[in-house]
Amino acid sequence: MDIARMSTQLSQINLQYQVSVAVLKMAMEGVTAQTDNLVEAMEETTKALELSVQPHLGQNVDVVV
Repeated sequence: MDIARMSTQLSQINLQYQVSVAVLKMAMEGVTAQTDNLVEAMEETTKALELSVQPHLGQNVDVVV
């Protein structure tokens, strides 16, 4: 076997692996950002729904001394 050719092939395989990992990392970061946005939107929606169902709750505090 030709050592130079084997070395070139090994370098190409290593580069392909590094590129694959980088692309996967970018995809994971994108999904994480989308998930964070979805959770935030769900929290806002939940608060809005709670207020629309029982808007009077939490507005007044009874204090007896």
